[in-house]
This record gives sequence, C-alpha cells and structure tokens, in this order.
Amino acid sequence: MYPKIAVILLNWNSFEHSSNCIQSLQLCDYPNFEIIVVDNGSADGSGNLLKTKFPEIILISSPTNEGFAAGNNRGFSYAIEQQIPYAMMLNNDVFVEPDFLSQLSNYMELHPDCGAIQPKIYFNHDRKKIWNGGSYFLSWLGWTYSKRYMRREGVLQNEFQQVDWITGCAFMTRTSILKDIGLLKASFFIYYEDVDLSFRIRSKGYQLIYHPLSVIYHIAGSSNKAKVKGKEGYANPIVHYLNSRNHIWFLKTWTKWYQWPSTLLILFLYYVSIMFYFAFRCRWGKLLSVIRGIQDGMKGTSN
Repeated sequence: MYPKIAVILLNWNSFEHSSNCIQSLQLCDYPNFEIIVVDNGSADGSGNLLKTKFPEIILISSPTNEGFAAGNNRGFSYAIEQQIPYAMMLNNDVFVEPDFLSQLSNYMELHPDCGAIQPKIYFNHDRKKIWNGGSYFLSWLGWTYSKRYMRREGVLQNEFQQVDWITGCAFMTRTSILKDIGLLKASFFIYYEDVDLSFRIRSKGYQLIYHPLSVIYHIAGSSNKAKVKGKEGYANPIVHYLNSRNHIWFLKTWTKWYQWPSTLLILFLYYVSIMFYFAFRCRWGKLLSVIRGIQDGMKGTSN
C-alpha cells in the first residue's frame, strides 16, 4: 500500500538549509520514507551536525565535493542496494507540503508507464509565483526551458502534464529504471545531468509527469550565488562554464542530424549575446568561463 521512498538530500556546507528541509519533511503524511543525507565534502562539519540533530536520517559522507550528479548517485546507489522501490533527489533548500510525497507515490503506483515525476515548485520568497511548473525542450532550437517560470498561479499551473524533462530540484523515479539505464552522469558535475537522465528514461518508453497537486517551495540559487555582489555579479563564473559546456554535451548526445542547422544558429546567437553582455559589463571572468565552456563542450564528451 505504501512503497518505500528514499528522499535524497545533498548537503554542502549548508546546515541551516538541510535542517529546515528535514524538519519540513518530517511533517509529511506519507508513512514510509527514509531521508538520506549525502554530505558532499562539507568543510564546516554540517553533515555530522545534521546526524546529531536528526539521528533517524541515513548519513552518507563523501571526503570531497563530488558535485550534484555524483553526490546524488551515492544516494541512488544506497536506495538500489536497499531495494527501495522509489528514489527522489530533492534540493536541500526546499520546504514541502505534507502531502507532496503521497501525491507523487499514488500517481506512480496507479500509472506504471510513469518513469519519473515532479511536484509543482513555487519560489519560497513568493509562494504564488512558479519556479518550475513543467519543463520542455525545443528540439529544433536546442533549447530547454520551464514553460511557467515566474508566472503567477493560473489554470495552466493546475493541469497534469506530460513533460520533456524533470528538474533535479525534485526528481522522483523508480530504482528499477535506474538499475536498467544507469545513474546521473557524474562528468556533468552540475547542470543538465537531470535533463540527460530524463531523456534516457523517455528513451525507454516511459512518461515524465508534472503533478500539480504535489507542492514544494524552493529557495532558488542558494548554492551558486554569493550573498554579496562582487565585480562579477552574484553568480560564480564557474556556473557559466558548466552551463555552457554541459548544454553542448547534452545537445551532442540528443540532437538529431537534421536539427543541427537551426540549433547551431540559435547557439551562435545566444552565446554571442551572452559574451557581448559580459564584455559590456566588464565581467571578464564570466566571459572567459563561457568561452572555455564552449571550447570544452565542443571537444569533449559527457561519457
């Protein structure tokens, strides 16, 4: 009646976020889930502090920061080894509604063709504004996007949708599928690893579902933005390197040959505009990061 769910939280020097998230999860009405905290090489001892405060959690410690992909893979591997039927990677900077797990589990139990599912995700600072209400891919343009990003609550936000990919912020899947297709590609480190996994699940004939009745709230950007604005802005230049590189890696895997002409045109226009913007703002670190990301994306591989 209530298949077990492994909820995986990745912690990296973020005791407060992880603690708040765990406390929110403890209010869930679903009777059979386990919280797995993967401490990704934290230097502040926050992993052990979380285990002390919440002795019921499973703590998996990594000696170094392995990135979002490899870190979550530790949790997925644990779920597979323990024969837990469902696993969910969940950002540690979220708050959840008490029934969010019940809604997702019930849907997947009733729909065996559903390979992965996500809740409706609001911004935490404005709980009427959508952060992610379903994600899509424009294959002729090579463009991934969230259709309802930054929009207020409306009719579209309350419809069940079959989507093209699911955000790693709240990604629930079957461990049987992970055993079949493999885990997140660790080489991505962070960004686009969730899109790639989504596409691999879809390639096996499964549906990806946006569930509007399951709701969480996300503190967006907590892991990649500085609290104080510097000469390069708030975001670390490495963000632009990884986004650029991984975007190209993803497209090299999933773009069909006849879609490349239009995709290359859009990529050229997009990255030229981004580089022009950074040059205009004298953000040379970000400009160089984008250039290196494009270079490594073109010559490298995600495998």
